[in-house]
Formats: sequence, C-alpha cells, structure tokens
Amino acid sequence: MESFSSLIRTASHEQHVAAETSTFMSDLLGGRLGVDAYTRYTEQLWFVYEALESAAGRLAPDPVAGPFVRPELFRLPALERDLAHLRGPGWRADLSALPATRAYADRVRECAERWPGGYVAHHYTRYLGDLSGGQIIRGTAEKTWGFAKKGDGVRFYVFEGIANPAAFKRGYRELLDSIAVDELERQRVVGECKRAFALNTDVFRALSEEFPLSA
Repeated sequence: MESFSSLIRTASHEQHVAAETSTFMSDLLGGRLGVDAYTRYTEQLWFVYEALESAAGRLAPDPVAGPFVRPELFRLPALERDLAHLRGPGWRADLSALPATRAYADRVRECAERWPGGYVAHHYTRYLGDLSGGQIIRGTAEKTWGFAKKGDGVRFYVFEGIANPAAFKRGYRELLDSIAVDELERQRVVGECKRAFALNTDVFRALSEEFPLSA
C-alpha cells in the first residue's frame, strides 16, 4: 500500500512541476531577472509565512497539525533579516502583497483557523519545498547577485536549526504517514496540496507580469 507521503507527492506532481517551471521562476533561476525581482518575490513570501507562523502557537496542541509545528522550520525572522538587507531598515513601510499573494495568504490563514488538515497541506508544500528546491534559488541568488554564502539576502533558505536536511525530510514524511486523520480526510489534504501549488503558481504568474523580459 502506498504511503500517504508518497501519495501526496505523486498526486500533486503535476501542480508541483507547473510551479517549478513557471516563467518567473525559470527566468529567475536562469539569471535573466534582476535583484529587484528577487526582492519582490521575497516580499511576497513574507505574507505567506506570516500566515503560516502566526497560527503555529495556537495549533501546537492540535492532534493533527501540532506534530508539524517545529520551531526549527520557522522562516519569518530570517525573511525579515533578508528584507532589511534587500530594502533597508524601513522595509516594512513599503511592503505590499500582490492580489495573488493575498489570496494565497488568506487561504493559509483560513485553513489555520478552521481546518488543521488543510494547514498541514500548506505547511508541507512550503517547508519541504524550502528544504529542497529552495536551495537552488539560494545558490542562484548567491552567484547572480553576490550575496555572501548563506548570508543576509538568502537567510530564508538557510535552516540553521536543521543539521541534516535529508534526515529531517525523512522524519517529516514519516509524520505525514502517521497523520491522525481517516482516509477521506487524507484525500482532502491531498486536494489542498494541489491547491497550495496552484496558489503559488498564481503568485509566480503575477510576478512574471510585473517583471516581463524585454522581447
């Protein structure tokens, strides 16, 4: 019988690939966009992680979502340090969410408030993505825009509290496999994972419109 973590990965593969190969991400990783586009993307991440992490304390005792609340994953402090480096000390005053980002963050917040299984779906798609493909973004940013290796500007992608990312990801998938929900709820979580990737792709699409490449 296929494990739940494998089921999620298989069922959401198409949406995952669509996000990874979006025009914006392809252009960013290809070095065809400037640091301003990277900065704008980092700003959008702040809204999504604020929605995820502002609910973490309340969800910690929850039997479904609680096991996934791991302080070593929290990204907001690192994001804020990156934004201070990218935008300067007054970065908060100019912070603005794209409509697609607002929709994404609102959905995360809605799940956090009403549906622990849905929160886990968003938690999974974000944090395991940061620990995996996010490292490619970090490497590109360091090489393309001259950020110090694992320094300010890319700290979002540096998990200082996780010594062995591969082992951590294995443990995370074991948590998914033992999630305290029935089969119907598992299917709903899979559906929310697909929605999470689609919401992320919508943000990439909006960023691509904001930073079009010259013909």
